Amino acid sequence: MARIPSHIIDEIMSTARIEEVIGDYVQLKKSGSNYKGLSPFTEEKTPSFMVSPAKQIFKCFSTGKGGTVVSFLMEMEQFSYPEALKTLAERYNIQLPEEKPLTPEEKQEITERESLQIINDYARDFFVDTMHNSDEGKTIGLSYFKERGFRQDIIERFQLGYCSRKEKSFTETALEKGYKQEYLEQLGLTKVKDDRSFDFFSGRVMFPIHSVSGKVLGFGGRTLLTDKKVAKYFNSPESILYNKSKILYGIYFAKSEIIKQDNCYLVEGYTDVISLAQSGVENVVASSGTSLTKEQIKLIQRYTNNITVLYDGDAAGIKASFRGIDLILEAGMDVKVLLFPDGDDPDSYAKKVGADELQEYINNNQKDFVGFKTEVLLESTGNDPVKRAKLIKEIVTSIALIPDSITRSVYVKETAAQFEMAEQTLINELNSIRRKLQNEKQGIRQPDLPDVPLPKEDKQQIAQENRRTFFDQEQDLIRILILYGSRALEVEKPANSEESEVVETSVAELIIFELQRDELFFDNELFQKIFKRCEEGLEENILYEPTNFLRLEDQEIVKFVSNLMSPRYELSRKWLADFRIETNEEIHKLAQAVKESLYAFKKAKIMSRIDEIREQLKPAGDPLPDDKINELLKEQIQLERIKGSFAQQLGRIII
Repeated sequence: MARIPSHIIDEIMSTARIEEVIGDYVQLKKSGSNYKGLSPFTEEKTPSFMVSPAKQIFKCFSTGKGGTVVSFLMEMEQFSYPEALKTLAERYNIQLPEEKPLTPEEKQEITERESLQIINDYARDFFVDTMHNSDEGKTIGLSYFKERGFRQDIIERFQLGYCSRKEKSFTETALEKGYKQEYLEQLGLTKVKDDRSFDFFSGRVMFPIHSVSGKVLGFGGRTLLTDKKVAKYFNSPESILYNKSKILYGIYFAKSEIIKQDNCYLVEGYTDVISLAQSGVENVVASSGTSLTKEQIKLIQRYTNNITVLYDGDAAGIKASFRGIDLILEAGMDVKVLLFPDGDDPDSYAKKVGADELQEYINNNQKDFVGFKTEVLLESTGNDPVKRAKLIKEIVTSIALIPDSITRSVYVKETAAQFEMAEQTLINELNSIRRKLQNEKQGIRQPDLPDVPLPKEDKQQIAQENRRTFFDQEQDLIRILILYGSRALEVEKPANSEESEVVETSVAELIIFELQRDELFFDNELFQKIFKRCEEGLEENILYEPTNFLRLEDQEIVKFVSNLMSPRYELSRKWLADFRIETNEEIHKLAQAVKESLYAFKKAKIMSRIDEIREQLKPAGDPLPDDKINELLKEQIQLERIKGSFAQQLGRIII
């Protein structure tokens, strides 16, 4: 979409009511001038999630997440910045600028996509209506789901339906409604044979497959016949809307819970997802019978870095799934695996036990992939040393795919201990495999894959950095610049005459002048980025208010500023009035706060340089030339003098 002008962004941010938008996801209760609720990002019993309508920000004290209404939508829905703004603009009827004219081909593609989406939505509603309101639908379709133990609310939530075999067909009804047959065929809803059109899913119960945002992309249809010659499941064919390798069944219903639990359960089938969700395990998705793909893994990775794969006891199917686990490892995700008892799959086990027992079984029986893979493969090796060596190599090959070197090292150590082998032997094999993997990437420039470091004792202890970091001082100064940059101060400016001149300046001008004069900058990249923006604003005679930073696309800045604006506690006005207590707020002593913060920042910079000089003067290696030693000593003496005269150099600020 076209870039949204800043004045439109301002209109969106000032019009959108953050408590309304977040209220769609979180049950909020009034608390003074703010709202509170349970965090949507984690499990908690005591509300720590705060929304401030006055400041137009939210803050989750459990997870540290915070920001604006745009940040919230980006976090919850995994929207891009423009997508979040567009969503808010549509909600509050704000006109966005027209995008560049579309080519005829682009217009045709959009028209076709919209038409296909309308048909899919109509098909979903048709199948739902057929199941609930036709004799055949109730007798066959609805009774099947009831026999499977699905509650009515779950049936409705997942929009389950039925495609009739005997009643008036979907195809016939859709054509009467004016939908194009070519689109019905393209979506796989209608088939044509010998000039006869018929329903592809005839006589099957229907599982709509949703996008992340809830749009119906396609369908899965299960036959209720026992004839083994009839395929148990049919899925919609690939189309403009539906690409089975890029979508996961249930992701629309599971995404919020995946974020909250910071984990995703991965199963194989539609009913596995539905049964687990009915049992209270809602952070679950299915690959819908297809082999797990990189695109599906990336989709999960948008919401969490943790996957738990749930399998039934079918050994052949488990071994076939190893490829999927390797793909998860290669993506840098943490993967655990769980086997259900023999004869059970997630669907049957969830129905057999209660919700608490199901969750307890999952928590107690999940294993890391090394333990799981070893357990499965050991069953077929027996005491055969050749097969055992092959098993170990297969496990090391999986470990080699992990991008993080520390994680690889941990798994190598565990594997060596488990098989009572020398750790160095596995390290050598792992490094050989990783070099081979790198060489196989022909024509693709990839970053070097570092070897697992040798387990030398001196490398196990990471040397601490000698250079001091001054994060606290930098954060305090940038905090004052953001919160009070536009506030006015009176500064007594030393003049050449005996009398000094009192001038009025802003906090931002004073801080920027002092740092520019002494050619100082922030070590922290985020703080320096914010300071640079304030510098550029001042050049155009703009003094930024905190709210200006909240409207930026850079969510790192937005989160930092919203955190500054989010006090953990708010004193009640009635409490203050009843007890006649005056709070000593920073704004009432701002001049002193600015002076002290500047002093601490500059002192930290000087101390850092003095430490560097002392380090250079230490006798080590080749001796420094005399002129260099004299130069360093002279600089050190000068810095010591400056450090002792800060109060005078900064000028006297009249409070």
